[in-house]
Amino acid sequence: MTTSDKSPLRAPLGILATATATHGTGRDDDIPLPRLPGFVESAFSPLAYEVSSRCLTERPGDCSRTAVALASLLGDTTTADLASRRMVSGKVHNPLLFMQATPNSVLGHTSREFGITGQMFSISTFDDPVTELLAMADLLLEDPELDRVLVLGVELGGSERLAAIHRELTADDGSPVPDLPASAGLAAAALLCRPGAGAPATIRSAETPGTDSDTGTDVEAVDRPGGIQGLFDLAAAHRRLLRDGGSLLLPGPAAYLLTTDTADTADTADETETHAHQ
Repeated sequence: MTTSDKSPLRAPLGILATATATHGTGRDDDIPLPRLPGFVESAFSPLAYEVSSRCLTERPGDCSRTAVALASLLGDTTTADLASRRMVSGKVHNPLLFMQATPNSVLGHTSREFGITGQMFSISTFDDPVTELLAMADLLLEDPELDRVLVLGVELGGSERLAAIHRELTADDGSPVPDLPASAGLAAAALLCRPGAGAPATIRSAETPGTDSDTGTDVEAVDRPGGIQGLFDLAAAHRRLLRDGGSLLLPGPAAYLLTTDTADTADTADETETHAHQ
């Protein structure tokens, strides 16, 4: 089943906070790689912790009633490559590399720092991570013992391992390997809840892709297989919505409508804009 075939969100979700971080991509907003005790060489875990920390610090809440879901197509390929090179060269195995190559390791570190005791998941998907993570948050919030779900995605730059696996996964459609420097890393996160729980913005499934309010042309679904650009689009749309109010359409394999929940913007909630950060 493809992303576009999947059912839309069963119920709207509130957006409490969003965060993004990039390192080594050449973008103007790249940050120095944060230091994270126990994690070396790779940008994966430091960036995952960075965006999680920003969301949880901005909206502390009750972390004992918070769950976490992390999406990454291939996980920490930098660490996996390093461990493989050491092994084939005959060097002594470093258990630290095995530990940090597991995505759940950084989730464990995050849970310890913030007192998170809800469920934690790591998923690998070649579909749009936005749809996968929103659907998981929607499902998890059916649990009466949970109030919030932190969702995040992490993507690392190109390597021979990444390129080979990507080509194998896309043999049928020939999708290109993500064009990122080998040392690059990207991460994005969103802290979600049910509407009415203090969230200034709401996201719900859009029945149709919609129309660009600037040009009047139809907005087609944007397919982003294997990458987390959609999470960056979501974070950018969230920031713009908090600044300008009203509503924004987030196109993708499945389209979503973001709206502000504050009284002063209720009158503009029907004015749908289109946002696509490429």
